[in-house]
Amino acid sequence: MCRNIRVLHNFEPPATEDEVHEAALQFVRKISGAARPSKANEAAFARAVADITASTRTLLDELVTTAPAKDREVEAAKARERSRERYGR
Repeated sequence: MCRNIRVLHNFEPPATEDEVHEAALQFVRKISGAARPSKANEAAFARAVADITASTRTLLDELVTTAPAKDREVEAAKARERSRERYGR
């Protein structure tokens, strides 16, 4: 599950709200041990995702770096190459 959580800081263009939400969702899924909550836990699950999304956005907005922003396309190409090497594809 956690493999889908990606670094979101210091990219150009910045992380979208969807990316931040997806990372929060994966985090809550991992911690709760449930990909989908039961009806009884649905509200708590949704609230946790919303809270973590907001906290993540605040963190990303407040982080400071002197490093140049990473290019999403270049980083995606590097990840594909690592995957090819790892899995022989």
